Amino acid sequence: MKKSFHGLFILVAITCLIPMSKGFAQEFPKDELAILEEEIQPNYHYEYIPDFTYEEVNQRIKVMKTEMPFELNDRIFSFIQYFTVRNRDYTKMVLARKEKFFPLFEETLQKHEMPTEIEYLAIVESGLDPQIRSRVGAMGLWQFMPATGRIYGMNVNADIDDRMDPEMSTDAAAKYLKSLYRMFGDWEVAMAAYNCGPGNVRKAIRRSGGKTTFWGIYNYLPRETRSYVPQVQAFLYILNHLEEHNFSLEEPTYPIEYEKFRFDRALSLEKLSELTDICLKDLEEINPSVKNKTIPVSNRSMEVKIPRAKASFLKENLAWIGDSLGNQSSVLLTSNATPSIVPIEKAIATSSAGRIPYKVKSGDVLGSIASRHGVSITQVKEWNNLNSNLIKVGQTLYIYSGNSNPSSTLAENKGQRTYTVRPGDSLWIISQKHSLTVEQIKRLNNLNSNHIKPGQKLIIG
Repeated sequence: MKKSFHGLFILVAITCLIPMSKGFAQEFPKDELAILEEEIQPNYHYEYIPDFTYEEVNQRIKVMKTEMPFELNDRIFSFIQYFTVRNRDYTKMVLARKEKFFPLFEETLQKHEMPTEIEYLAIVESGLDPQIRSRVGAMGLWQFMPATGRIYGMNVNADIDDRMDPEMSTDAAAKYLKSLYRMFGDWEVAMAAYNCGPGNVRKAIRRSGGKTTFWGIYNYLPRETRSYVPQVQAFLYILNHLEEHNFSLEEPTYPIEYEKFRFDRALSLEKLSELTDICLKDLEEINPSVKNKTIPVSNRSMEVKIPRAKASFLKENLAWIGDSLGNQSSVLLTSNATPSIVPIEKAIATSSAGRIPYKVKSGDVLGSIASRHGVSITQVKEWNNLNSNLIKVGQTLYIYSGNSNPSSTLAENKGQRTYTVRPGDSLWIISQKHSLTVEQIKRLNNLNSNHIKPGQKLIIG
């Protein structure tokens, strides 16, 4: 049976070193020998890769509960070996991104009454990178070509490319795969047709003498497609048996919770960020369809995703935000505003100051803490004076809930009135509270831009 010889190689190498060490001992005193051995000792970075056999993998697959038939063969086993031994970095990259997209995939596939195992197809298509582009122009998590994307209602132009939107592209992929399944009556064959097109699959069926299963037409499919479906099945096995292959999820990426708004106008994400104090990078991340940070007039009716932590603020201030964005029609909140891709549990704390102390636990990273509290990583770093993303177990971080910050007070000092910036504040908001213009506040405080931070003291009179 097939087996990894990695462990045996290490054992042989160590055994071969023993006689050499004895030879050194005869020529050098013990203290000099210790120094010499320390100097010549190679420094290997070793990651334990467990051995496994074909039969062991086969037994694990037999007890897996899957909605699609799944039987091991040499082709699938070779890809399992490749992604667990030779290319572990690719598998680790997929693991880091998995939590960001798989809940969306599963929700969409269940809605369309499809096997959830199809979600692993996105790993082979894109490596779970929503902005990846192939050499032939396919784009996004599900690698849609422009024409196919338009067929499924996605905008593809110089300013907007909905193929990069995880929600829209996943729904389109589900619809397309479901139509291929109705065409061929087999999910493995439907996935093959997703890769090489239904025309090539029909040709393979004819050449095989009318066989209708993937493995029945395997030898008649294009070379790339013959590797495509086995890779999907290899990842189906691997991601369900991580521990057996010494994989661990160290720093997963989590999505930002959002709600959808329709502004019905041309829109700059940079201007929206400035007016609402939403981190521009967060807006870009949850609106990947917007290619140049600008929604043109031609796409003015598209929905814009806003971090849920800022949704209430936006609803309460629609009028002046709409006026500040432009002089077109008023801002509209979508009637079907929906929650984010992944509902992440938020920490709820009551504090008269609105400050939530959070003690870092084992396994925490800044991204997961920020997502849990509905804020951005940038905000957490600013509130805690962090210069990097490095945090330690037991460290206490302070999160502001959007209520009053204890330091956000109006003060009188030597005839000078000051205001301490609160989370959610912008220069426009502060100017309206204190009957000033934005330019007056900037002049009083020698500001060269509209950027302000929570805790910053501003002179207002």
